[in-house]
Amino acid sequence: MSVTLTETEDALVTARAVLASEVDGIEALAAALDGGFRRAVETLSAVSGRVVVSGMGKSGHVGRKIAATLASTGTPALFVHPAEASHGDLGMILPNDAVLALSNSGETPELADLVGHSRRFGLPLIAITREPGSALAQQADVVLLLPQVPEACPMGLAPTTSTTMQLALGDALAVALLTRRGFTAADFRQFHPGGKLGVRLKRVRELMHEGAALPLVAPTTRMDAALLVMTEKRFGCLGVVDGAGKLVGVITDGDLRRAMGPDLLARPAGEIMTAAPRSIAPDALAAEALHQMTDADRPITALFVVPPSAEGAGEGVPIGILHIHDLLRAGVA
Repeated sequence: MSVTLTETEDALVTARAVLASEVDGIEALAAALDGGFRRAVETLSAVSGRVVVSGMGKSGHVGRKIAATLASTGTPALFVHPAEASHGDLGMILPNDAVLALSNSGETPELADLVGHSRRFGLPLIAITREPGSALAQQADVVLLLPQVPEACPMGLAPTTSTTMQLALGDALAVALLTRRGFTAADFRQFHPGGKLGVRLKRVRELMHEGAALPLVAPTTRMDAALLVMTEKRFGCLGVVDGAGKLVGVITDGDLRRAMGPDLLARPAGEIMTAAPRSIAPDALAAEALHQMTDADRPITALFVVPPSAEGAGEGVPIGILHIHDLLRAGVA
């Protein structure tokens, strides 16, 4: 079925109005945040068990996403359907857990048993609702109120702006807890080992070449011999190390072009090398290595891996090499 220009324009007008309404809702939510949000973060960060998220209908769908975001950012969490809770799933809720209940009206009947369970066993109960006088809000230890803004639905009935605010508030809680715990990119990788994200969070030591694979020569090595090493190792570069094994320079194709002349092969590597080369630590993320290699001002194709002296390998001594092709094969680049 063809769509006329008028219909397209009408659809765009409607879409922009919906998005504007939801933006207004999030802005109102941000302005309304108060000490209750701090108490919620303090409560959840003190929990030794899990955050049990629950909600019915659209609030339930949002709750599942909030639980997933919490779990992936260092706050153990799970979603329990309120109706299923009344038929045995209350057994999933343990004494050290906390409950995060979502209900726009605060009067969702399916939540009653779960709320009662939290009160019976003294579990912290945090409510996300629009109604401060609702049954849910009255029972909760901490109430996170959604502002009284209209739904984006023209009839004011379909949960739209309200669920967007719930979702945004859940993200705010997760990130605030993440920040409070000092959750790092390395921690994040433990919960995201698959896909592109997991690959980019790999450590350099997981991808580097080591041992006899390293193309290393001494500063006094003649370039005719050095080029044989460079060709054999096939990384397109050479590391130049002093008598203590410390990386003091690197020779790349660019260095060779700049030094090109009739006496090139007779010159020592120390005269051709670029001193103080860039390197990377073995526990750095693969994404950081990619950033260094693709630096717009000084792009390179390989990095020598040099551990901090505290690791005992000797300050400045290379233990590996990482090539851009390694990142490509791993799916990082």
